Amino acid sequence: MTTIRNNWTREEISEIYNQPILNLIYQGATVHREFHDPQEVQVCTLLSVKTGGCPEDCSYCPQAARYHTDVKVEKLMEVKEVLSKAMEAKESGSTRFCMGAAWREVRDNRDFDKVIEMVKGVSTMGMEVCCTLGMLTPEQAQKLKDAGLYAYNHNLDTSKEFYNDIISTRTYDDRLETLENVREAKISVCSGGIIGMGEQEEDRIGMLQVLATLKEHPESVPVNALVPVEGTPLEDQPKVSVWEMVRMIATARIIMPKTMIRLSAGRVRMNLEEQALCFLAGANSIFAGDKLLTTPNPGTLQDREMFQKLELKPRAAYKEKSPKTAIF
Repeated sequence: MTTIRNNWTREEISEIYNQPILNLIYQGATVHREFHDPQEVQVCTLLSVKTGGCPEDCSYCPQAARYHTDVKVEKLMEVKEVLSKAMEAKESGSTRFCMGAAWREVRDNRDFDKVIEMVKGVSTMGMEVCCTLGMLTPEQAQKLKDAGLYAYNHNLDTSKEFYNDIISTRTYDDRLETLENVREAKISVCSGGIIGMGEQEEDRIGMLQVLATLKEHPESVPVNALVPVEGTPLEDQPKVSVWEMVRMIATARIIMPKTMIRLSAGRVRMNLEEQALCFLAGANSIFAGDKLLTTPNPGTLQDREMFQKLELKPRAAYKEKSPKTAIF
């Protein structure tokens, strides 16, 4: 019987992470089966509701205003258009809909009022509604909760030690404070990171330790492989291997057994067999649709074929209430 712990040391996590890969996959798969249905994968859709023009300097991000990328700055989408996209996502089989805005932080203005209306609208559709809008105050988190927000994504990105090599416009503690504000508002926490940014293995282990030693584990941990974008400082980073992704996913699964581990960015560069290894190791969620904010993602048809080939079934929204889920 696996015990849920929040006192993991880096040494313990390193020992798990660095064990022989087949042992690690086996251990991840065993813990996964103890807490989850291994044939069940949640399908999520991530929509950029406000694209580009961000004042931050995150080295991986094509939406930063200071980098010369192909991303065009767009104003916040209209509520009706977002709700239409959410309905399309639901009809395609998604049970979680996440809205992302390229903001440094939420400001109390008309745009935030619009986002509140989006949240209210999507929450009536029976999907888990999630937002990623940058830094949040306790009052803003409460407003989102009152509107029906189910989850909030705010990634740590990497370890505290490597963080300043990637971002200088906000601190690691700023990120942790937002996560605390989200938790205080009783919103489900979604927080993970990106590998392949030039970090060391100890940085990956360090990030996992921060997540696994929060008072409560995040309900959701996205594991992203960097998708290098021309015009960003990380445009020449080499591709992350599937074995690195598998190590991250299996380790996250072992130390945070109940958490949804989301196979996120970088999936477009993986074949079916590589994705299957990630599911075996403990991943139980993907993002569907041809784009993840501004980077490419496998198409719905490809994912449908993968689900059929691997005999996977989509996880229902708000699973504890067990509503019927769409056929993917």
